[in-house]
Amino acid sequence: MVPTSETHNWPDVSDCPVCSSISPENREAFFGGMMYKTKHYKKGDVIARQGDICKYLYILLKGAVKTEMVTETGGQLTIEVIKAQRPLASAFLFAENNRFPVDVITLEDSLVLMIPKDQVIELFQKDAAFMQRYITYNANKTQFLSHKLQVLTIKTIKGKLAHYILEQLSICHSFSPKINTFLMDKNQTELAKSFGVTRPALARTLAEIQQEGAIKAERNKITVLNKTLLQNMLS
Repeated sequence: MVPTSETHNWPDVSDCPVCSSISPENREAFFGGMMYKTKHYKKGDVIARQGDICKYLYILLKGAVKTEMVTETGGQLTIEVIKAQRPLASAFLFAENNRFPVDVITLEDSLVLMIPKDQVIELFQKDAAFMQRYITYNANKTQFLSHKLQVLTIKTIKGKLAHYILEQLSICHSFSPKINTFLMDKNQTELAKSFGVTRPALARTLAEIQQEGAIKAERNKITVLNKTLLQNMLS
């Protein structure tokens, strides 16, 4: 399906971080004359393949996608799940090697806005606030990817799982230091893919951590019983 080019009725992008400085009443004036493309995707469609050239600023207007890459062993590693409205691979648009580092696959019916690179440069020149938000978003994304790389360097499944549990616990403690129970934000299949391991291996490791007395697991509810034990599993 060929995307449709349009220059009128600019889509509502008010929930996109890089466009949040643009007020709804100024949106048409700011984007006026810009060429863009929109494309609808069904659940399970591939928006981009790892290695495809990135020619546009892709903004997910509706729906959700996952990004995956092939591991050295030939398995699929889920990098992240992205929900609308968010840019897709925005940091790679201006790279010398401007290719997608991952596969981008829809998790549900989705709508994607595509702005050509030269048009994005014009938007930078038109509004410094837009350019600042673009840079900030990509800097934050770099921090996220650095964190993801840190997790991947943990060699054992137990270490990866302990890191995940401690991370979720830290989020709980930002609300109250007395909270030691949380609901996992991923199911075991999703978590296994994010670690690059099999689901059975993850389930066995979760059971081992519980048997060692570090946690209590009830379906997707985790209660941390011994934080020190979890920290010792990271090494």
